[in-house]
Amino acid sequence: MFDQTQIQEFKEAFTVIDQNRDGIIDKEDLRDTFAAMGRLNVKNEELDAMMKEASGPINFTVFLTMFGEKLKGADPEDVITGAFKVLDPEGKGSIKKQFLEELLTTQCDRFSKEEIKNMWAAFPPDVGGNVDYKNICYVITHGDAKDQE
Repeated sequence: MFDQTQIQEFKEAFTVIDQNRDGIIDKEDLRDTFAAMGRLNVKNEELDAMMKEASGPINFTVFLTMFGEKLKGADPEDVITGAFKVLDPEGKGSIKKQFLEELLTTQCDRFSKEEIKNMWAAFPPDVGGNVDYKNICYVITHGDAKDQE
């Protein structure tokens, strides 16, 4: 399902999340990982929902399987790009930051202020306020080139 490089990256991520180094990711590991990322007040319900996604204790094999299942459902790059193209009738390959932000914060599964902040940190608009959605689509389906170095 994954190549050796990807498996090694997942192993590194697992090791970071497994804060107490017992080989199992539990609720306290998740809480500590969130705290290390600056998110201190994670609700127990949110952590419980994450833990329920696994069929049992989350060892590395379960962790890898969970990622495989999540990624298996991801749409191909051309499908995601096609969705963005609906918002770009002139075919410029970019859309206005303000327009995209408005859509993401008012429609369907709404982004929080923190998620919007993280998105602009990952995909900063150009000086004209345009967002390169082709880059976003590539990163969603292939990962960030910086992460691969």
